[in-house]
Amino acid sequence: MSNKTRTKVKEPTSASQSAKPERKSARKQSTKAKVRTAQINSENDSEADDITNSEAKTPVKRGQKRKQIHEDEDEEEEKTFDSDALDEDSDSDAKPVKKKGRRSPQKPRAVKKKKGDEDEIDYELEDGQEVVGVVVQAPKTGHVPPGQISQNTLDFLSNLKKPECNDREWFKLHEPVYRLAEKEWNHFVEAFTDILAEVDPQIPHLPPKDVIHRIYRDIRFSNDKTPYKKGFSASFSRSGRKGIFAHFSPGGHSMIAAGSWQPGRNELATIRANIQRNPRRLRNVISAPDFVKFFGPAKPHPKGESQNIFGFEDELKTAPKAVAKDHKDIDLLKCRSFCVSHHFTDSEVLAPNFKESLAMVARVVQPFVHCLNDMMTVTGGEDGNTDEDDNDGEGDDPSE
Repeated sequence: MSNKTRTKVKEPTSASQSAKPERKSARKQSTKAKVRTAQINSENDSEADDITNSEAKTPVKRGQKRKQIHEDEDEEEEKTFDSDALDEDSDSDAKPVKKKGRRSPQKPRAVKKKKGDEDEIDYELEDGQEVVGVVVQAPKTGHVPPGQISQNTLDFLSNLKKPECNDREWFKLHEPVYRLAEKEWNHFVEAFTDILAEVDPQIPHLPPKDVIHRIYRDIRFSNDKTPYKKGFSASFSRSGRKGIFAHFSPGGHSMIAAGSWQPGRNELATIRANIQRNPRRLRNVISAPDFVKFFGPAKPHPKGESQNIFGFEDELKTAPKAVAKDHKDIDLLKCRSFCVSHHFTDSEVLAPNFKESLAMVARVVQPFVHCLNDMMTVTGGEDGNTDEDDNDGEGDDPSE
């Protein structure tokens, strides 16, 4: 019987098997750390209890402990409803205020202070504010019925003639006065349009806003930078802007005008062509007795002054081109503008029947306006059919 020898082979240990003791040691260490932490906490609690008991110096019974707990709760409630505590909490819990947009400056508040017999106004101004003037309110007296001109309107226009008043700052402070005068002028123009439409059927019945001129001057190409006109004005005609012109300004400068002021090159050439061919109709119109009564004799003034349709500042000194100097109608051909005007005094303007006075003048100038309308739009034939046998000067308008 043979003896068998057994050989023990040592197998290599795997990584998982070698890691197991390490994990066990790590667990033991963490467990020891937890135990030590618990011991430290318990020691701290015991020390705190010893301090509390030493401060109390007497053992606290169960009932006394409950009573003390209730008293602590009451003190906390009182602190909760204490006004000082609320203020502190509200200050600490207050939300940040959002920045608002830039506020517009408030209007200064006026406070009247009596000093003697006069009333002084003391304005409460904020930083950056200053008083530049006091707004003048519209007059409450001196009003007239619609369709008339009041003294208040003439007074306002009189102030506009002064250089120290005709500026934007003064006008802004007197805007309520201007608005009242403007409203009065609109009512007058509306009433006058009704009468004028009866006098001249060719004039359409347009609303005041379509015939009234703006009070603001066009100063873009003018050396005079005065921002406002010195009167109210309006135009009435077939086209709504030319024909009869009414202008009201105090100091005897109110007037009514009719005709064509500085017509265009083509229109002027057409008028002169018709005058060279046959001027009889135009001469009959400007020589009529009623026309001469309002506008003067139908011939140039000896001293070169304005009279009838002659003597305006734009009149030519010599004959026009291609016209002989000794032409029989050279006085008419020298005219650059064909218009007439009649002025009224302030007392006539303030009269209740001023509209009727204007209508009377409009009735006299109506043949003159119709004649110019025809001469600017129609060139007569060789036989001179320009309605020269019409004694009253009224001609049909072929454009309508």
